[in-house]
Amino acid sequence: MTEQASEHVHAVSERIGPGSVSVARIGPRRWEGLNERGATVQIGGAELDGAHFSPGELLKLALAGCVGLSVDRVAARRLGDDFAMTVWAHGRSDEESNRYQRIGEEVLVDLSVLDDDDRSKLVGIMARAIEKGCTVGRSVEGAIDVDTEIAGTHVEAH
Repeated sequence: MTEQASEHVHAVSERIGPGSVSVARIGPRRWEGLNERGATVQIGGAELDGAHFSPGELLKLALAGCVGLSVDRVAARRLGDDFAMTVWAHGRSDEESNRYQRIGEEVLVDLSVLDDDDRSKLVGIMARAIEKGCTVGRSVEGAIDVDTEIAGTHVEAH
């Protein structure tokens, strides 16, 4: 099967509403994800070559993105709007149980402009923002152990 043009593969559902997303098959073990705003992502098996995400990578990407969005405003208030931050999500699925048992989140942000007290306060504020605002993390809570580290400081799991 050859890859189809992405604008023609997503069948329309009567249930489409806010928050709806779809995946459509574009080839063997290759899918395209689409949201209501028109953004797309290529999805495929981890064994395939090419630029795409596996479903497990998308889960980790959703966790990392949720952490980033959860801390963005509180960090910007203290570091300025142009601060740099990268959030990683590390982990592999357990082959025996065929599930993710643990994912490590790592927030890389330079807090050297803050004194030790302000740095500690910001890490605490960021940890609370993640716990309160990260819908994805709250959704997997209890099913997957998620450990979070902010600027080298381990924070309580959310």
